Amino acid sequence: MEEATLEQQIPETAETSAPQKSPGLRSWMTDLLFAGVASAFIILFLYQPVRVEGTSMLPVLQDQDRLFIDKFAYSHLGTLVGEQIHRGDVVVFLYPHDHSKSYIKRVIALPGDSLRIDHGTVWVNGTPLKESYVPLKYEDDRSQPEMAIPNGEYFVMGDHRSISSDSRDFGPVERNLIYGRAAFVYWPMDQAGVVR
Repeated sequence: MEEATLEQQIPETAETSAPQKSPGLRSWMTDLLFAGVASAFIILFLYQPVRVEGTSMLPVLQDQDRLFIDKFAYSHLGTLVGEQIHRGDVVVFLYPHDHSKSYIKRVIALPGDSLRIDHGTVWVNGTPLKESYVPLKYEDDRSQPEMAIPNGEYFVMGDHRSISSDSRDFGPVERNLIYGRAAFVYWPMDQAGVVR
């Protein structure tokens, strides 16, 4: 009888407590399902991996670079929280003449801007653009008469001006065709970094 009373007074320790259950298959599957749903959400609504085909965005983007585009930035929800398309953004859009193809170019002029190109020098609203992203060897000497960019449209150009097919050829791009902003290159590793 004394032994029973003595045992009741001993505080419970790790050795005397009930054995802990180790995480089982069910817990692992729950974690895997959550990770899958989170990944699908990110890919479907926020970021999308794409591959660059062509050299019109050299030297910033090279042929076969893999990058993530930010799809949220220009979505309806993104614009509600203040994300707008800015001059200088590198955007991905559906090619105006064939919506099965996507292009990636830099925004040069915004809706309502006045634009002209004089022997390769781009003038927006009467001021020449400082385009440090266009190296001397990629410049060209094309000209284009002055035009006003229509509401809801954007004038886009490739950084490799001498070979780029862009708004100089197919005209300004409608806002509803632009679906993402280039965020960062993830492959090849030596090119990895934020797209500027």
